[in-house]
Amino acid sequence: MKKRLFVILSLVLISGVLLAGCGDSSESSSDSHIKGDNASADNASAAGAENTPSQSGTELVARFGEEGEPFILHLYKNDTAAAIAKHVGTSDWNLPIYHYDDYDNWEVMQYYDIPSRYEIPSAPEKITEEKAGTVYYSEPNRIILFYKEAKVPAEYTPVGYFDYTEGFLDAVEKNPVVEGWGNKIICISDSK
Repeated sequence: MKKRLFVILSLVLISGVLLAGCGDSSESSSDSHIKGDNASADNASAAGAENTPSQSGTELVARFGEEGEPFILHLYKNDTAAAIAKHVGTSDWNLPIYHYDDYDNWEVMQYYDIPSRYEIPSAPEKITEEKAGTVYYSEPNRIILFYKEAKVPAEYTPVGYFDYTEGFLDAVEKNPVVEGWGNKIICISDSK
């Protein structure tokens, strides 16, 4: 009974945060923290030809924590990434991490739960080796971020990637637990 009450209260809190958005920031998305090296090219080639960065330049801005530095999420050109961009374009996402240090491979990846009201198509591929900064989608409504290189066999749909830098790794690892929630969040917004 207590577990159900916790889940219901968590969903109410998540809804409130989603409606509040990530807040306004006057910082430029070309901040020095997002300067890439060859990781972005490696991520694109590792994901396959159909999962190359969109020719339209579709990008989202992500912040680890409510007031974190902005990092660009470069989206691949596929239906899953397009649906995520469409939904984020209508309402910024504040996605919680309910488990961040007590599941298999937590030291190389994090996952963020997307509210079930968002319908996102999926086309999972067998994944065996992930580059740091790679982002995937997993059913039911979950974004997977590999913030370190890993060898984790799974089936995920490629979504995009972050340019891997020490600043990016530091932001993910030092993402603060939100007071009163007992978990961390990632804020995702449209880059426009």
